[in-house]
Amino acid sequence: MKVALVHDYLYTYGGAERVLEALHRIWPQAPVFTAWVDWQWLKREKPAWQSWQIIPSWFDRLPFKKQFCSPLRFLAPRIWSSFYHQLLNYDLVISSSAWYISKGISLGKINSQSPNLPMSRPLHICYCHTPPRYLYGYPTALNFKKYWWGRLYASLVNPFLRVYDYRSSQTVDYFVCNSYEVRQRIEKFYRRRVKVIYPPVSFKKPLLQEPAIDKKLDVEKFVNSKGKGYFLMVNRLVRHKNVDLAIRACQKLKLNLKIAGSGPDEKRLKQLSAGSPYIQFLGYVSDQNLSRLYNGCQAVLYLAEEEDFGITPIEAMAFGKPVIALRSGGVKESVIEGKTGLFIHKKDVASLINCFKNLKIKVFKKEDCQERAEKFSQARFEKEVKGFVQEKINA
Repeated sequence: MKVALVHDYLYTYGGAERVLEALHRIWPQAPVFTAWVDWQWLKREKPAWQSWQIIPSWFDRLPFKKQFCSPLRFLAPRIWSSFYHQLLNYDLVISSSAWYISKGISLGKINSQSPNLPMSRPLHICYCHTPPRYLYGYPTALNFKKYWWGRLYASLVNPFLRVYDYRSSQTVDYFVCNSYEVRQRIEKFYRRRVKVIYPPVSFKKPLLQEPAIDKKLDVEKFVNSKGKGYFLMVNRLVRHKNVDLAIRACQKLKLNLKIAGSGPDEKRLKQLSAGSPYIQFLGYVSDQNLSRLYNGCQAVLYLAEEEDFGITPIEAMAFGKPVIALRSGGVKESVIEGKTGLFIHKKDVASLINCFKNLKIKVFKKEDCQERAEKFSQARFEKEVKGFVQEKINA
């Protein structure tokens, strides 16, 4: 069986790219069709991917493609339609789709009566990370709508793309998504049935031995102790991740906070921390160093708003660490309150401070956290994906 993978674009390594990596592990000979690639990033951060057969669209040849990817999003229909004839040579196409609408390859429905469709065509399964957030009112990484020109542009382009997004969703044979949160969105906006298969956690086991932790230690005892223990955030530095909330709370309580990740909100967040000795920005962190950070932290903060799923809480629990999370989006499906973490129910500094003050590390057992993370293992993901594909091929 000839399999092809389709992915929005390749220039960063987040949850969607981890899923793509997991899919490629199942079908290592499958080419990856994508809108464009940051080839320098790929060479620097993901050298192993250079052995993949990566096929970019014509958009990849444009100068400043990275800067103009979002403003030129109205070109998405032409980008994906350019792959149409190439993809007809495959038996199965799996699209990994989020905001750039890679499901728009639009191979046509098997049961369509259109005379323009070929008699034989690939089965198209879409692993949908979320319907495009900017089209349906969800918080996005960059809030261009705060500017008048951003609102004007959105009013002109987004209605057209919403129609395209819906029509593309109707050409997909079967949908899979990463959470029940996203399933509700797909059912609401696309009117399609969908199978939930949780994405895989990247760390199967801690790479280093767990450092000793004082089980009697609670936050109250080291609020004023600069050098003792730290909390950790691991995510892109974008506005809806609410990193500023963590910075303000940790500055107020004089708690050490390490922030792994980079993004367009980095400058503002560093200005907010104003050289605080309690806040440390680490930038991009390799998996090896990230394992050290997870191993050494007291707990992981995850404050993303209406997140699609969220891999970070699973990684934290894989290392036996509790998670402090904003009760919003897909994280409600992974963290068990009181057993593997705590939720704050309001997006404000006072709620987070109160959560810190009530946090008792000894309540959370390493074994409970790791057992929960096993529910999201790579082996489980591969088994469920293979089973789903086989079922639909035989249908």
